[in-house]
Amino acid sequence: MLRYATNNFLKMLAIMLTLSLSLNSYAAGSVSVINPYARAVPAGQPNSAAFMVLKNTSDQDRAVIHARSNASKVVELHTHKKEGGMMRMRQVEKIVVKANSETVLKPGGLHIMFIGLKQPFKAGNKAELELEFDNGEKVKFTAPIKMVAGMNMMKMKKQH
Repeated sequence: MLRYATNNFLKMLAIMLTLSLSLNSYAAGSVSVINPYARAVPAGQPNSAAFMVLKNTSDQDRAVIHARSNASKVVELHTHKKEGGMMRMRQVEKIVVKANSETVLKPGGLHIMFIGLKQPFKAGNKAELELEFDNGEKVKFTAPIKMVAGMNMMKMKKQH
């Protein structure tokens, strides 16, 4: 019985270590970027998106006001809005992270848009990204490129 319990404990410990190591976290002062990733896209697709959790541990609201990457010609802050019965992407001026709170960037919601990819975003590769906050802080990080199920970005109509 003790041997069985020890083996189960060791298996659970290994799983917990694996999960904790898979959480990528980068900090810019009071805002952390947690588990960033970018969407893999088919060859010839000129755009992609990055998703993550932004966690603000301060007692003041923060906002992402700019994003940069050498992976594409342009990087923009975006959201999806329903207009005329269709979901459309829209550029936003900033992405707010409320005090002592989290903002989730996810498919179908807020995200960072890579426009004019310099090379295809293939699963297994990585993309460098930098976020700039309204208080002047910046955070640089690497986002793994992954296959993402869900909304088909190729069918989305991009309008500004």
